[in-house]
Amino acid sequence: MMEESGIEATPPGTPPPSTSTARDAAAVAAAAAAATPVSLGTLADPITQQANLSSALAPGTDSTITFPEEHDDPRVSTATGGLWGFIKGVAENPMVKSVLDKTRHSVETMITTLDPGMVPYIKTGGELDIVVTSNKEVKVAAIRDAFQEVFGMAVVTGEAAQSNIAPQPVGYAAGLKGAQERIDSLRRTGVIHEKQPAVSAESFIEELLPDKWFDIGCLIIEDPIHGIHLEAFTQATPVPLQYVQQAKSLTPEDYSLRWSGLLVTVGEVLEKNIQNVNRTDWHMVFTGMSRRQMIYGAAKALAGMYKQQLPPRTV
Repeated sequence: MMEESGIEATPPGTPPPSTSTARDAAAVAAAAAAATPVSLGTLADPITQQANLSSALAPGTDSTITFPEEHDDPRVSTATGGLWGFIKGVAENPMVKSVLDKTRHSVETMITTLDPGMVPYIKTGGELDIVVTSNKEVKVAAIRDAFQEVFGMAVVTGEAAQSNIAPQPVGYAAGLKGAQERIDSLRRTGVIHEKQPAVSAESFIEELLPDKWFDIGCLIIEDPIHGIHLEAFTQATPVPLQYVQQAKSLTPEDYSLRWSGLLVTVGEVLEKNIQNVNRTDWHMVFTGMSRRQMIYGAAKALAGMYKQQLPPRTV
């Protein structure tokens, strides 16, 4: 009868299904879920996982779920400045530095090509600090350009200084003395520190050949810290004899500084006798090259010699 109604009867004597098997399966599943780490950023210790799993499955113990201890990932630095340390390490990589230097040079070249006046601003800086013993732009700009060309970056400023010799020095000795006096006067008056590297320029005339006079520029650099003292000279610019004689005639015989030169410069004489000639830059009319270009050439040679004598930089 019951078979015909579709209801299957449990045979007599058959025990009902035990629930212990289901409970054991649930406990195993719960322990496995507890042993699986939830954190994605930290890998759990396999030994800890095994111990926790064994503890959860041990007979006669509570089914308390024990989470594994979290350990710091050694791949992630928690030290202060970790990110900056990484950036610094990358920046100090020789290959990266080379790429950055080339990129910077390309950008600077583009800027200075579009606006040449930006050169002093871009290249001003660095460890080299030079004081020029003059506030005349023709000297300061030429020396600045030369040292920045040789060293890449340099701080070059000018300070007015007195030479304490005749306005128109005559002879190499007078030119050297005038340049040195300008540095000494700035140190004596406290305008610059006694250890400050300084560059000084002084023009003089010299009779290199019989009745053939030339205007020459003397440049010296003095670096007391490193014990460096160097000299360089510009190219010689011919000065017509009559203008030298006129400058001599305008200088009194009893002039107190006659031992060092003349009271009137050849530039002043040329300015009075030739139209459109400036006393401070008459070289362009006679040679087609400006005084600034001449000073720049000598200053670049001076900077090159100075760089060679400086001790190597320590990183």
